[in-house]
Amino acid sequence: MSPRISLEQWQALVAVVDAGGYAQAAERLHKTQSSVTYLVQKLESLLAVKAFEIQGRKAVLTPTGQMLYRRAQSLLDEAARLEKAAKSASAGWEAEIRIAAEIVFPAWLLLKCFDQLNSESAHTRIEYYETVIAGTNEMLLSGRADLAITASIPQGFAGTLLMPLRMLLVAHPEHPLHKLRRPLTMRDLRDHRQLVVRETGELRPTKTSIEAAQRWTMSHTSTAIFAVSMGFGYGWFPEERIRGELQRGALKPLPLREGAERVGQLYLVYADRENAGPGTLRLADIIHQGVKAECATELTRASRAAAGTTS
Repeated sequence: MSPRISLEQWQALVAVVDAGGYAQAAERLHKTQSSVTYLVQKLESLLAVKAFEIQGRKAVLTPTGQMLYRRAQSLLDEAARLEKAAKSASAGWEAEIRIAAEIVFPAWLLLKCFDQLNSESAHTRIEYYETVIAGTNEMLLSGRADLAITASIPQGFAGTLLMPLRMLLVAHPEHPLHKLRRPLTMRDLRDHRQLVVRETGELRPTKTSIEAAQRWTMSHTSTAIFAVSMGFGYGWFPEERIRGELQRGALKPLPLREGAERVGQLYLVYADRENAGPGTLRLADIIHQGVKAECATELTRASRAAAGTTS
């Protein structure tokens, strides 16, 4: 059975609700008010339903209208996704790819992946957002990212495991906590300044695990690492990001009695896997390949270090 209601009519219905009236909907749709009224009335006539009822001077959805509104939103969203997919297919590679990545992910590795993508598609622009905790998934949920590297996969999204993440609690070797020369407790940590990185999400729902007496909150991991290296406090950082400071002796892991290491996972998540363009798919493949190669290199480095220790 062929549908009798056009997308234009469904769009008019949704616009009246979203804009708050026929006049406002007409302005939003760049139509006359009479044409918007006609589209909605024609829809009601064809379906033999009443979508709106007048209360005072305002058109309010009936229970049936509320159901139609919800379904119409889904229909228009799917139509928009279909057009986007068709546009990507006809134009080849996307003009722009937006990626949000947890700030703990190695930025240098991601930049190498971007460079490889541009060697294959020189005209594809890349928008790179360095995000923290909830801010990463917020980018996906709000439709502001095509790909995301995140510590958790939001419900309803498709993603794949990318790499393990090892976090270390560290401070400068001369920090007072190291001078205690014993396994540390959470009480010991609370008595000293903690340095953390600010979440980029608007709500910032994640609570810190340590209620320290003092806390400095930074906007970027690099700044926090630099501050801890100067002896201004302690903090949790990805092992990969502080490997140089550990080797130079600028940072040293704190001997926490329990939980001195935190191990998690990072995932590569698509905003819309089914309708992802060829550029987005290719970048995801490049990132997976780059991470796989780096993990293999790190495993070899660790094996050689272990062999050197036992010899």
